[in-house]
Amino acid sequence: MRRSVSIASLAAALVFGVGALSAGPKSFVVSAQQKPETMEVKIDNFSFGPATLTVPVGTTVTWTNRDDIPHTVVSTDGVFKSKVLDTDEKFSFTFSKAGTFPYFCSIHPKMTGKVVVQ
Repeated sequence: MRRSVSIASLAAALVFGVGALSAGPKSFVVSAQQKPETMEVKIDNFSFGPATLTVPVGTTVTWTNRDDIPHTVVSTDGVFKSKVLDTDEKFSFTFSKAGTFPYFCSIHPKMTGKVVVQ
């Protein structure tokens, strides 16, 4: 006896993330993997832009120094710390848990920013 999987059943599995559908001796494994998010913060004119960035858990944030002078990216609570970034250098950090992460430039402490992870 031969079983068939209807297109509607397969579409529902794709939409609702059902792990496997059985069709007799064959199985169709359906998985939806989410691509990790990446966001950018530009360092320019003695400021972080955007000053506040809201991202989901698992997002990698990359700061790029577009200024003509060096800057750093330092978390106020010690979660992350970049080296001194010259023009066009980058620093990345992946946020693995929810919370609010304020940061600043240790060379120019009036430069501040914040990443809100939800």
